[in-house]
Amino acid sequence: MQGILAGILTSVDVIGLYVLLPNVRYRLLLSLWTAALHMVFPLLGFELGSYLVRFLLEWGQWISSILLFCIGMHLLLFSHRDEKVIISPILLAVTASLDTFSVSVSFGMLNVEKTIFILSAGVSALICAYGSLVIARRSQVFFGNKIQLIAGVIFIIMSILAIQ
Repeated sequence: MQGILAGILTSVDVIGLYVLLPNVRYRLLLSLWTAALHMVFPLLGFELGSYLVRFLLEWGQWISSILLFCIGMHLLLFSHRDEKVIISPILLAVTASLDTFSVSVSFGMLNVEKTIFILSAGVSALICAYGSLVIARRSQVFFGNKIQLIAGVIFIIMSILAIQ
């Protein structure tokens, strides 16, 4: 039960990120990428954690911050255009999933069941990602392009907060 709950909790942050992105072209593909990375990064965390924990503890915060900042700037720069903003599903999935590596190192130290945790994280990420993207697409009807401005500002704020 602990592994399932841990997997679900590591996937909830996807909702906060993806619910703000109404113009994602390939929602299912992005959801599948996110789910896969929510399984791969924890697996790497369990297996390689002792070797890479120093690097990610020192640089993971900066990497996540830079990725969030770039996505936020991209959204802001293209929010006034009539064309849809296209952000690579791979970049979005990596940004949403990177933190699962360091979290899985902690869960590995707590002896959480690896297989159950990884499966739970992947299934939860798929459900959270796809559900959020569907909600974001529908909210576009109400908010229009303003949601891109809001999302861009939120991502930039998150990137600044991530480095503090």
